Amino acid sequence: MDAAIITVSDSCYAGSRKDMSGPLAARTLEDAGFTVRISVTVPDDVAAITAAIREAAAKVPLVITTGGTGIAARDVTPEATRMVCERILDGFGELMRAEGRKSTEFAALSRAGAGTLGIALVVNVPGSPKGAVESLRVVLPLVPHALALLAGDTAHGDSSPEMSV
Repeated sequence: MDAAIITVSDSCYAGSRKDMSGPLAARTLEDAGFTVRISVTVPDDVAAITAAIREAAAKVPLVITTGGTGIAARDVTPEATRMVCERILDGFGELMRAEGRKSTEFAALSRAGAGTLGIALVVNVPGSPKGAVESLRVVLPLVPHALALLAGDTAHGDSSPEMSV
């Protein structure tokens, strides 16, 4: 399965800081059987982020963004994601924050989340390397099923009403 990594960081985009979270997220995806086809860095700018998400989602079914999920003034990745996504998946953010809370009390400040754009799944993970990997690992078990649903495969192994999505 193909994926994209979009690193959102003014300093990485300017070349004044090395991107650590993007490569770690890519490795985490590759370890889970994904092939990272796209890897780009954009500044903390809504227009740049929305354009990168749209472009990636037109080419691959899984788009991961790293960075810009905090509460600082330039952290606008969630806003950009909501602008382009048709549906927001609140449960992804809940899982990521719950997992992050095991490592740091500051995980509650994360606005990491996910949404859908056409048949693509867009997942925002924190920019810290540890937060990016922890967040990605906790939601990865959901990704194949989410992508199957987005691709139109709505058949379930158990058709009981309480098991439906």
